[in-house]
Amino acid sequence: MPPCDFTPERYQDKEKEDFKPFNLAYQQSLAYSRVLEIHEQHLSPVPTAYFPTPLLLSQGHMEWLFDYEGNRYLDFFSGIVTVSVGHCHPKVNAAAQKQIGRLWHTSTVFFHPPIHEYAEKLSALLPEPLKVIFLVNSGSEANDLAMLMARAHSNNTDIISFRGAYHGCSPYTLGLTNVGLFKMELPSGMGCQSTMCPDVFRGPWGGSHCRDSPVQTIRKCSCAPGPTGQGGRHRAEGCCQAKDQYIEQFKDTLSTSVAKSIAGFFAEPIQGVNGVVQYPKGFLKEAFELVRERGGVCIADEVQTGFGRLGSHFWGFQTHDVLPDIVTMAKGIGNGFPMAAVVTTPEIAKSLARRLHHFNTFGGNPMACAIGSAVIEVIKEENLQENSQEVGTYMLLKFAKLRDEFEIIGDVRGKGLMVGIEMVKDKASHQPLPCEEVNQIHQDCKCMGLLIGRGGIFSQTFRIAPSMCITKPEVDFAVEVFRSALIQHMERRAK
Repeated sequence: MPPCDFTPERYQDKEKEDFKPFNLAYQQSLAYSRVLEIHEQHLSPVPTAYFPTPLLLSQGHMEWLFDYEGNRYLDFFSGIVTVSVGHCHPKVNAAAQKQIGRLWHTSTVFFHPPIHEYAEKLSALLPEPLKVIFLVNSGSEANDLAMLMARAHSNNTDIISFRGAYHGCSPYTLGLTNVGLFKMELPSGMGCQSTMCPDVFRGPWGGSHCRDSPVQTIRKCSCAPGPTGQGGRHRAEGCCQAKDQYIEQFKDTLSTSVAKSIAGFFAEPIQGVNGVVQYPKGFLKEAFELVRERGGVCIADEVQTGFGRLGSHFWGFQTHDVLPDIVTMAKGIGNGFPMAAVVTTPEIAKSLARRLHHFNTFGGNPMACAIGSAVIEVIKEENLQENSQEVGTYMLLKFAKLRDEFEIIGDVRGKGLMVGIEMVKDKASHQPLPCEEVNQIHQDCKCMGLLIGRGGIFSQTFRIAPSMCITKPEVDFAVEVFRSALIQHMERRAK
């Protein structure tokens, strides 16, 4: 494990006889058994915790996490793609501490400079005419509001999203989310329609040149490759047969499943919860044109892809060469502080204002805006977008070598520091590796000090999205841990 120059406080059970109150070298808290007890009695019964014995964390520092026993872990999932610049980053901490001593809350009925300072910084990062900002508190809230904007502006109801999409778990956004785990038997999210996800690995069409990624699928196709040395990044316009087939499916949805005029289309630039699924280059550009022909607006959900994570661009939509009408963002915007935003055009903002007196008590609160400003400054000062590009590409290529080595790795994909590793029974069938086997690999990684995430319809994909401060030696460690976990798994299989 690479070195770490941070020493965590010792975690002390305050119910023990030798408990030392007010000792600053100790973190005074609950015994592990008591945590489990309280969780079972008083918290949601929905099973969300990873691992049979849930991990009890006590502290974090940059890319590192520490559990209550003092064990150190390399965090390669960053709180579900949320801790963008590192746990408890000193500059972000300082901004929060300064603001907490000045003013916590005002609501928008009074003015306080941090919201205006933040609005100026954020708007400077977006192209014209995306310059009007609505601040809210979560990704679900942001997408809720974007749905409302699309309908208010278009005067239409139907909204399209991809199968496998995740846009939130609120009653409204559940209609956009198309992952079975998040679907209910009861009606919710009316007026939403799903369309085929253009997944070039698991879908019916795809090949070895489709993705905007240093790593392509091992499927073959008859499309012409890009220029030598481009790694499949760009080909002549209109050459991707997979893209054309998926566009025909999109047209079929428009022709059969929605009204002649629609409200809009939601898309993540790269699907997150579905396992870092990338679309063929050029697909979103054509899809946006088709949506606008029907009177709809185009919404980019940047909750996981924004703020430089993809490396080559600050926003995921820029990697598709499109300009959305509405952009939603959360997670990395506040480095873990509850904060989100919807950014749109003056025209769409006015359409909403004419139809609704929109108000949000905590949206744009002083604490969130001070932290949000600090996050933007850190990304720029520490060149974290550039680091995402350099270290992310290095990491993708190293994981791609494991795909060549192990039959149970079906696909490695992604861009920058957003990577998916899809596990299969074998490369020929593409059948998902059984969940219990994926669980064991996941657990083995944790036991060796590496925390990674899960995704995919069958929870068959490992999601890797570390904070953007990650280094190449840490990537080397993570890849070696993952390889060791796979070797252990193959040995168990052989027995």
